[in-house]
Amino acid sequence: MSFAPMDFDPLDSFGPEVAARYDESPRGDEDAAVARLAGLAAGGPVLELAVGTGRLALPLAGQGLRVDGIEQSEAMIEQLRARPGGGALEVTCGDMARVALPGRYRLVFIAFNSLMNLITQDEQVRCVANAARHLADDGVFVVENVCPDPMYRLEQRDGVDQYAHVGGISATGVHLDVGRYDRVTQRVDKCHVRIGEHGTTRDTLALRYVWPSELDLMARLAGLELRERHGGWSGEPFTAGSRLHVSVYHRA
Repeated sequence: MSFAPMDFDPLDSFGPEVAARYDESPRGDEDAAVARLAGLAAGGPVLELAVGTGRLALPLAGQGLRVDGIEQSEAMIEQLRARPGGGALEVTCGDMARVALPGRYRLVFIAFNSLMNLITQDEQVRCVANAARHLADDGVFVVENVCPDPMYRLEQRDGVDQYAHVGGISATGVHLDVGRYDRVTQRVDKCHVRIGEHGTTRDTLALRYVWPSELDLMARLAGLELRERHGGWSGEPFTAGSRLHVSVYHRA
């Protein structure tokens, strides 16, 4: 059996229902992320790709930084605008791989695995190049992304890699992640399933895994090179056991 991708519109994953509950489950490393990003910005203007509901952009702006954003989902932008300070951010609705803004930024960043929302290698390459075009001469481009290898325990059935992962269990419900992985395209079709006292919800999502070494090559194509890489926002060493990486690139 061959891998047959879902008929998928990326905007379906970030519509009004998802946007309305997007901030209900903070990851817990937001403060560390904001502190690290503010240090890298060094007072200069900031551009966040896939700014979403402003989890990072709003606290960065609260530190006195100018923060602009690009976001493809109108529903996510509406949630950002509804939050305190959200109306003051300059946010452009569009594809982060293609939108061209007139300014240049001391810091351009993409966090929370959002680079993988671009589901082809060509689109990811285009996004990194677009980020590089928006950098000031002394600017840095920062990517936070998962390391794919330990992300799931894959099992192969009928020639298709698939997985089921229990994301959380409580007295009121369970959260499951299920999906399929294509080794050829590095694409994952996945579904978040929540079963609780108010019924069952299902959110579909398509991603494309990108390995750190692959990202380094994308950066080189854009005229950037790796300056540093850590295993988290607090500067943890990046090791073979790291589940995510925070990579900082500058002009070569």
